[in-house]
Amino acid sequence: MIGNRDYIAVFDSGVGGISVLRQLRRLLPNERFFYFGDSANAPYGTKSTQQVRALTFAAVEEIRRTHPVKALVVACNTATAAAIAQLREAYPEWIVVGIEPALKMAADYFPGGRVGVMATAVTLREEKFDHLLHRFDHSCQIHKIPAPGLVELVEAGKADAPETEALLREILTPYAGALDALVLGCTHYPFVTGTIRRILGPQLVLLDGGDGTARETKRRLEEAQLLSPGPGMVEWYNSLEDPQILALSSQLLERK
Repeated sequence: MIGNRDYIAVFDSGVGGISVLRQLRRLLPNERFFYFGDSANAPYGTKSTQQVRALTFAAVEEIRRTHPVKALVVACNTATAAAIAQLREAYPEWIVVGIEPALKMAADYFPGGRVGVMATAVTLREEKFDHLLHRFDHSCQIHKIPAPGLVELVEAGKADAPETEALLREILTPYAGALDALVLGCTHYPFVTGTIRRILGPQLVLLDGGDGTARETKRRLEEAQLLSPGPGMVEWYNSLEDPQILALSSQLLERK
């Protein structure tokens, strides 16, 4: 039987979902979180939908085997696009919350405006994203911006490295002065917002789905009367089984 002291499992293809965990911990400080990063198989954004779905289910089954869970947060845009419907069907006893690019927020803020969506190739080609895009492409001008290689640099602890800035300049310079907002469609990308602002300017509005995912998780837990009385904690696991990736995870959680 599910209880309020059970875990909120947070799953990502690597360390990117820690940007969502930060928002969850801010809103739900009394909860026990189990963060599962699949860095051994990252990045998911270069894989097929079937591969992403299989990897996601393998990770979630491992979580279920080792921890009592009341909620699963899929803190990965690619895994959400590929597997969220199947996860909800397979685990009806859990609260299952995904993440998606914050296009609605961008369209609401900038009706008729110019909005970029930077994401992995899988997220941008998935039917789920296509449906989301067509809900708003009549009200604003949307540019798809794939960012190959960026996830790998964040996974390597190089969010602030010169090669990361060089890659982002190559990807984003064509959009300088041409966007009102940039939607960060991968949970790894909030860790490079400083570099993005240097390239596109401090006036650009950056949006991501982490806050909305955290708010929805809190709402669903309140509705189910499953909020924990505390104390809160974070437990880590990464499929890479490398002490350095766990150290990086802790650093990213506390990053300002």
